[in-house]
Amino acid sequence: MAQLALKRPIIFFDLETTGTDNAKDRIVELAFVKLMPDGKRDTFVKRINPGIPIPAAVTAIHGISDEDIKDAPSFKQIAHNLYEWMRNCDMGGYNSSKFDLPLLAEEFLRAGINVDFTERMMIDVQQIFFKMESRSLSAAYNFYCEKQLENAHSAEADINATIEVLEAQLDKYTDLVNDVKSLSTFTAGEQYVDYARRIVMRDGHPVFNFGKHKGRKVEDVFNQEPQYYDWMMQADFALHTKQKISEILNKMKLQKSGMKV
Repeated sequence: MAQLALKRPIIFFDLETTGTDNAKDRIVELAFVKLMPDGKRDTFVKRINPGIPIPAAVTAIHGISDEDIKDAPSFKQIAHNLYEWMRNCDMGGYNSSKFDLPLLAEEFLRAGINVDFTERMMIDVQQIFFKMESRSLSAAYNFYCEKQLENAHSAEADINATIEVLEAQLDKYTDLVNDVKSLSTFTAGEQYVDYARRIVMRDGHPVFNFGKHKGRKVEDVFNQEPQYYDWMMQADFALHTKQKISEILNKMKLQKSGMKV
């Protein structure tokens, strides 16, 4: 099976959570597998006390209950060591760019760590599968690896299956370039500003991707309706979204003052 060609380490990761809301829900289990350019692997697997109850319907999916994590550390307790362990690594996963990455960023921001993953390449293995075949992770594992996925919705089982699927995809699709940058570009969707995709880039400008101003430039809205920024900062948006609109507003103020940005 093809081994991913690497110039620097890449971390494939999967999260089990209290739900699917990136702004409100919390991590209850995480699994990170760091692949080294020399083929070696380093693993970081941990259960996390989310500080909020795990809904019974969610426990029924991943099998993790409040009792299971009552003595586990909070994310804040492990955040610094985890972030250092992740430093200078590219990232990958299955449906990770739309769910796992935004939620992980929120957890780091809540812990006081100002994350910035923009300098890292990101491979979303699901996007390769969707563009080529369109199926779930279990189906992808069966299709590409001819195996049944045991312990589905266990973070560690899911992420190791994701790595196997990617390696099998590299074998199957000869037009896929075995390079992190190329795979990151291939799996990327619309260019976004914040991880929750409330703001996307179009024609070189940040544009709202939701609500009554969907499709409008953020700068135009803030110029014509300054209170919209205040409303967003007070509303229940993700911390990363608020961070990005603050950066846009600060840039606008600097430009109006004549300072270089």
